[in-house]
Amino acid sequence: MLAILDYKAGNQTSVLRALRSLDIPAEITSDPSVILAAEGVIFPGVGAAGQAMNQLVSTGMDKVLREVVAKGKPLLGICLGCQILLERSEENNAETLGIVPGECRRFQPEWRDGGEPIRIPHMGWNTLEVRRPSRLLEGVSPDARFYFVHSYYTVPAPELVIATCRYGVEFTAMYGRPGLWAVQFHPEKSGRPGLALLTNFYRYCQEAARV
Repeated sequence: MLAILDYKAGNQTSVLRALRSLDIPAEITSDPSVILAAEGVIFPGVGAAGQAMNQLVSTGMDKVLREVVAKGKPLLGICLGCQILLERSEENNAETLGIVPGECRRFQPEWRDGGEPIRIPHMGWNTLEVRRPSRLLEGVSPDARFYFVHSYYTVPAPELVIATCRYGVEFTAMYGRPGLWAVQFHPEKSGRPGLALLTNFYRYCQEAARV
């Protein structure tokens, strides 16, 4: 079973709906015992970094997330969850979880994409430039498109970058290491490629649980 972290700042329902369409058992929960007993954890999020961090701290979910990582339980951060796994965000000048080295920066309105000034937020479909292989991208076509909605972009430690995307600047669309991944896009809203990524994550979780 996958635990979808409930901290009142996420898109948990759409993630749960996507997993159920794949017949993957999942539950939205804020119960630490359920989260720590799950085969893997999904950390979604929408909204502002400062507000989300306040919610995590006030509910104690920040400590639970750190315990999940310390125990080596598979974790997948999505969108805002991807951003606040890092150390700091320019949004609200927020100190974030610091589980992964790096920071989150704001897109600048003077940047251009295809000769035109970019619109903020970056909203819509984009392809990935894969920088190194990842278990989560197995079986995903190189020209697959994923759905993005964000005004800030992640800058993790370079050795953690898995895939990038371009929107006024080349930014990290996916980072991590085996068992700890984060994606800036919304796999639950990205059609078949996104569902393939979620399936790959669940299969990894099942294998890790048997070790």
